[in-house]
Amino acid sequence: MTSRVVLATRNKGKIVELYRILDGIEVVGLDAFPDAPEVPETELTFEGNALLKARAIAAHTGLPAVADDSGLCVDALNGMPGVLSARWSGRFGDASGDKDRANLDLVLDQLADVAAGHRGAHFVAAAALVLPTGVEHCVEGRMYGTIIAAPRGEGGFGYDPIFQPEGETRTSAELTAEEKDAISHRGRAFRALAGILPEALAAAG
Repeated sequence: MTSRVVLATRNKGKIVELYRILDGIEVVGLDAFPDAPEVPETELTFEGNALLKARAIAAHTGLPAVADDSGLCVDALNGMPGVLSARWSGRFGDASGDKDRANLDLVLDQLADVAAGHRGAHFVAAAALVLPTGVEHCVEGRMYGTIIAAPRGEGGFGYDPIFQPEGETRTSAELTAEEKDAISHRGRAFRALAGILPEALAAAG
């Protein structure tokens, strides 16, 4: 049985986070495959993008591939940025040199006149596993909370500094890695996937 999977990402923060969750399984990121294709996220759903990336990397490497797509859905923005979360600030974010901060600042600007009671939001993560045989699995995790008025915390990445999970007084960026894993959208999705992995990898040989 193979116990090695490829995570279809070069995001080092995400690799570290997922490595903690997929305990006991050897995981490698795309840095181990310099010629791996960059797969554009062209689908309109988190599940579609996760499967798109996992299929491409499984075909390229011949190994089981895991990919995720995740984003922030803000109630007052009709569920946006959603699948556009990583590129919400567009070319302005590219020019700024700090895409994460540009995305975060844009969301805060868009919510500047929205009262605290109407700043509900949730993170969504879809995690996909695609085997070289063509077998596919996809699961989803969510984390609900609110958007605060100004960033707090040095941990995490992306929108973590402005997202306060339900039941917390701290932002996601103020939680320890273990605390975040326990409640995060990605943690929930990948724990669900981890429950599928042993049997799936055994079937893959």
